[in-house]
Amino acid sequence: MLSFVARRTAAALGTLLLSSVLVFLAVQALPGDVATQVLGKDATPDAVAQLRGSLGLDKPAWERYGDWVWGALHGDLGVSLVTGKAVGGEVAQYLGNSALIAVITVLFAVTGSLVLGIVAGLHRDRWPDHLISTVSLVGMSVPEFVVATVLVLCFSIALPWFPAVVLYGPEATVGRLLPAVWLPALALAVVMAAYIVRMARTSVIDVMASEFVTTARLKGLSTWRVVTRHALPSALLPTLHVIALNVAWLLGGVAVVENVFNYPGIGKLMLSSVQNRDLPVVQAIALISAVVYVVCNLAADLGAMALNPRLRTRGRTR
Repeated sequence: MLSFVARRTAAALGTLLLSSVLVFLAVQALPGDVATQVLGKDATPDAVAQLRGSLGLDKPAWERYGDWVWGALHGDLGVSLVTGKAVGGEVAQYLGNSALIAVITVLFAVTGSLVLGIVAGLHRDRWPDHLISTVSLVGMSVPEFVVATVLVLCFSIALPWFPAVVLYGPEATVGRLLPAVWLPALALAVVMAAYIVRMARTSVIDVMASEFVTTARLKGLSTWRVVTRHALPSALLPTLHVIALNVAWLLGGVAVVENVFNYPGIGKLMLSSVQNRDLPVVQAIALISAVVYVVCNLAADLGAMALNPRLRTRGRTR
């Protein structure tokens, strides 16, 4: 077990290191010059050179990468070129607002999709299965910004129950943001749940047709006990990785949805930072996205190990 955890943790750290290199190179490859963007096109060459020196842009790429990684390991992500504030504090403020949407989305999407997937798998080729499968296919086919637009038309214009846009800035309290959270969370949950439903349905169908489930039924166990005690742990194994990927996808999906609702979250900050070429902020958000992706996959691997005893004993049976 410890060997399994050590290998997965080492792989996660290696992935993070490679991600940091790719993030740094991608940001550096953006067209244009940061100093010229900050000072404007009418800036003198001396002023541009002086700003490049103060930002460390005149250093070799490998040295700038080392400084950035060393600072990130110590919690220093640099200073915003636009606001002059510490990137860590600014990103944390926007990230906290996005976390409010993400938590609600995960709770509704994961719980609801697992229940629907199990129901569809247990009622294969019957009307609950057909209905749930059709709705999930529609959810997979429609982009999240279309779902968000439809929700605005239905629940902000036709039925004015929720605000269509957020009029507060990133410093808004949870109480002020809470009424505007539900529509973005629902838009993300619809798209996210569709993939989990399909995987959960397929897993339940495969497990219910397996030999150990048939043996459990022949022993006279009730259907409820067969499903909850024997089928579900095995059916959840492949679904865990789909859940992990969708949770990691939230940072990308939330950028589009937040733009529709003018929500002051990490997605809105990312779009404005790319437009303003605020490279320290762009690098920080990209690195956080990589961390979330790696942590979600590591959690899925550890969850699979907890559900499947064979993964814990694989090394001892060789």
